[in-house]
Amino acid sequence: MTRPQSEQAPETQPTAVKPDSTHPSAQDPSIGRVPGRPSVTKPGADPKVYDSAFMRATRGEKADYTPVWFMRQAGRYMPEYRALRAGKSMLDCIRTPDLAAEITLQPIKAFPLDAAILFNDILTPLPTMGLSLDFVGGVGPVIHNPVSSTRDVDMLAVPAAAESMPFTAESIRLLVPELNSRGIPLIGFVGAPFTLASYAIEGKGSRNYEKTKRLMYAEPAAWERLMGKFEALLADYLTEQVKAGASAVQIFDSWVGALSVYDYQTFVKPATGRLIERVKKLGVPVIYFGTGATHLMPDMASLGSDVMGADWRTPLDKAWSLCQKGQSIQGNLDPLLLQAPWRELKHQTDRILAEAAGRPGHIFNVGHGILPETNPDTILRLTQYVHEQTRK
Repeated sequence: MTRPQSEQAPETQPTAVKPDSTHPSAQDPSIGRVPGRPSVTKPGADPKVYDSAFMRATRGEKADYTPVWFMRQAGRYMPEYRALRAGKSMLDCIRTPDLAAEITLQPIKAFPLDAAILFNDILTPLPTMGLSLDFVGGVGPVIHNPVSSTRDVDMLAVPAAAESMPFTAESIRLLVPELNSRGIPLIGFVGAPFTLASYAIEGKGSRNYEKTKRLMYAEPAAWERLMGKFEALLADYLTEQVKAGASAVQIFDSWVGALSVYDYQTFVKPATGRLIERVKKLGVPVIYFGTGATHLMPDMASLGSDVMGADWRTPLDKAWSLCQKGQSIQGNLDPLLLQAPWRELKHQTDRILAEAAGRPGHIFNVGHGILPETNPDTILRLTQYVHEQTRK
């Protein structure tokens, strides 16, 4: 594994990553790099969707108002979601297209949001690789046979997404006609290679990612193979989502903030860069999002996504200054502010909008997912407020 000569972060913004022409992913004629932005629009895109406020913002174009959507906008804070989920497991709902489509539409029907995000989970691919995944109440996702050796890495399968996860594409196909009629884009998504590798190794949520880092440091060749497997699987999975009708995609690197700049550059950036290069060829906007990762943002932004997601820890204008020229930004309200008094929520929303300063390319969102204790009325009021305050 080639390592940077210094552990120091570069003083200037990193340049865009060049894919390795010898890497297996470069040999697939169906994938490749679309340099610069905006991204190529996939053939057959619905005109109303293409010209929507959200899609215009992903391209850095002026929109009639700042578009709004929320991570985890279909979730436990909604009474209708809780009613539909009663007696059904998370994985059952994800794997049942009618249910996944209905849940995806719940917030679209309840609030004037500018994008839908498919009801799914970043861990959905793990069982297809041979990992036993369960969502345990009060604990969260648990892997019962986590990766703990180089042999475990080599035993992981990389099946075709069309065969191993056909329910995802079917859910999208059910959604697209309804969303197109409303002029609403659908966002597909995956977890990033590092975040999924960490789940696979830790077996559950972690504070310090000891097991992940031990394998990363002790077995760099096995780590590179692991990242390559996730890169291949996730690129294929996103391809199926876009082919089915997703208008944009987001890559969630939820745990990447645990890494130093050096470790990100050395162990994570190459595979993630290749994944983004492959996905950009699909002709839809790519959003790349990490939490607690401001120190990594210049490197993350250099991978060439159309939009960078920012969490709430850094002012929006500061986060935007760390991006590449022309990149759009998404964020960045603290999700706990959705439970604050309106006067405070309004004040901090105004602050974020002031930091955006009316520049084209801002998508208003929370800096992580909506929490279950959130009042749905707050989502409605906030969405309407952002639209009103930014309408041109």
